[in-house]
Amino acid sequence: MTTRHLFFELGTEELPAGEIVSMAEALQSGIVSGLTEQKLPFSEATTFCTPRRLAVWVKDVATKAPDEERDVVGPPLSAARDEQGGWTKAAEGFARKQGIDVDALTVREEQGVERVTAHIAQDGANATDVIPTIVAGAVASIPVSKRMRWGRSREEFLRPVQWLVLLFGEDVLPLELFGMRAGRETRGHRFHSSTPISLTCPTQYEDALREARVIVDVAERKKLVAEQVTALAASNETVALSEDLLNEVTGLVEWPVALRGSFDPAFLAVPAQALISAMKTHQKYFHINDTASGELLPSFITVANIISSDAAKVIAGNERVIRPRLADAAFFFANDKTIRLASRMERLAGVVFQNKLGSVLDKTHRIESLAETLAQMIGADTATTTRAASLAKCDLVSEMVLEFPELQGVAGADYALHDGEPEAIALAIREHYCPRYAGDDLPTSEEATAVALADRIDTLIGIFGIGEPPTGSKDPFALRRASLAVIRMLVSLDKPVPLREVLQHAHSLHAAALSPTSVDEVLNYIFERLDSWYGDQSIPVDVVRAVLAVGGSDLFDINLRIEALSAFSETETAKHLAAANKRVANILAKAEEGENTPPDQSLFTEQAERALFDRVSSVSSALEPLLEARDYRAALNELASLRVPVDDFFEAVMVNAEDPRVRRNRLQILGTLRSLFTQLADMAMLSPGAE
Repeated sequence: MTTRHLFFELGTEELPAGEIVSMAEALQSGIVSGLTEQKLPFSEATTFCTPRRLAVWVKDVATKAPDEERDVVGPPLSAARDEQGGWTKAAEGFARKQGIDVDALTVREEQGVERVTAHIAQDGANATDVIPTIVAGAVASIPVSKRMRWGRSREEFLRPVQWLVLLFGEDVLPLELFGMRAGRETRGHRFHSSTPISLTCPTQYEDALREARVIVDVAERKKLVAEQVTALAASNETVALSEDLLNEVTGLVEWPVALRGSFDPAFLAVPAQALISAMKTHQKYFHINDTASGELLPSFITVANIISSDAAKVIAGNERVIRPRLADAAFFFANDKTIRLASRMERLAGVVFQNKLGSVLDKTHRIESLAETLAQMIGADTATTTRAASLAKCDLVSEMVLEFPELQGVAGADYALHDGEPEAIALAIREHYCPRYAGDDLPTSEEATAVALADRIDTLIGIFGIGEPPTGSKDPFALRRASLAVIRMLVSLDKPVPLREVLQHAHSLHAAALSPTSVDEVLNYIFERLDSWYGDQSIPVDVVRAVLAVGGSDLFDINLRIEALSAFSETETAKHLAAANKRVANILAKAEEGENTPPDQSLFTEQAERALFDRVSSVSSALEPLLEARDYRAALNELASLRVPVDDFFEAVMVNAEDPRVRRNRLQILGTLRSLFTQLADMAMLSPGAE
């Protein structure tokens, strides 16, 4: 099989840094899918991307797809020929659809019925013929956040397209997009390479671009950025290499050159997070901390996209640019401190939380009440919790947060301390936004946890209550993240919290008329998140659903059951008991007689009946204190002792006895057994094929 390398490059004006990787991956996916659909085999596909280009290299693409022969079965012969033996309209239509002459149809027997058959011989696609169409389709399918037009062209893309390269081996394939023809000339660095670069074949691409001061491999460029930035820190310093900033900077440069600058140490009087935000968000600078103390240092590292003959001037320019941003932060911080944080509360009345749910002040009052209830449940200090809840949103109307939204909570904590509020209250204000994302730290105090839970639960019950739950593509109030945060916090508390009761209280606090079903809807929504949350911990979904099937809304207790059942479910005994439970559940579901009353021992006729009844009675007595103590692992070990008597019962006893009294009595034994197991989880759901 003859193969060639396929290479395509789309050259543009500078693309948004955060989108280039996903765009390149989409381009690769489109090209690979097109080759697969045309049955053109290849070995592997690689993407390259920089701010000015998206490229895909597909290695060892077959020059021609294999020819195919196949038989297509059509209508029965009785419908394909008329009484005179001629072809009917049905046969003619079938032949026309297959692209052959009707007289080329043959007859074969299929499952005892004679049918007409079309033998189709199809030539495989020539790669040179189909690749331009495949590439054009792949470009059209690239997800673009906002399209634009340029020049006189009516075609649209995220940024103006400047050049196209399409090579198949050493040949240029014909392709016209965005008013230009594809060729073999690419371009190097905007400032370090002034002439076009002609590619003889795809294998030259990386080296040719490197000579032109462009590193096209995004992983290599990212690694280089990290190494350069880290190298500029002293031995007693640590550079904050956050993944999101590292990715963004990598997407901004084609030839990274890290430089170190500094700023006036007087700015360190401003909260560090404000300075970090100004450097990171606005200027894409990496900040530096003292390794021993963790304190922010008056230095930064920027990554330029050019090799300067006078690096000092570039550094001075960056220092000059960052100073006004830091000065703004210092001004906002100083100005905000002239007004007490608590005095800002009434201004929250002018900030809309949600049209139907009132203002942020309304939300604050609800959070206060709900946080107080939660504080009592988890043993937090009530006064600290309610004070923190009342102040938690006040910094939203501060100048600092209006300029740096990511400082909400952080600014409020600093202002609270400045006003003389206790550290515990400031901590709760700062941490009530935690966890902000998956994997983020949880609140470190019970008071902060109570406020954080109240904030999220109020949002969940309110948004569901007005009938605007998240959809597959829209979640403007981040309810998925909120529900996962609720799960993490309630599980980590290591204390029982009746979630349904909390949701009902949250429902009652809303002045707006909420749906009466919203408590159940929110509870179900949170429980639906448990599948994926426990899945990340490699706990099977059937274990989670087996526990949820028996009811309860205390996530602390539910977590203990799931962890115990997960370990138990791996044992052979668990599999036997699960199968037995499934059998018991099926028998009871089909039975018309009641089975909830204790069995009559005088009706026992088999030893296996008595043995099972005696063991169930013994386990039931032993189980009660274990369940009370939430010692679910020990409880499952007790249930495991039922394996042998259960197996013996089904081996020796006919449940559907002819005597209706005996039959009813045996069903009552099974009902007692079923009730025993479902005190902890529905073991039947662990059985293969359980719903």
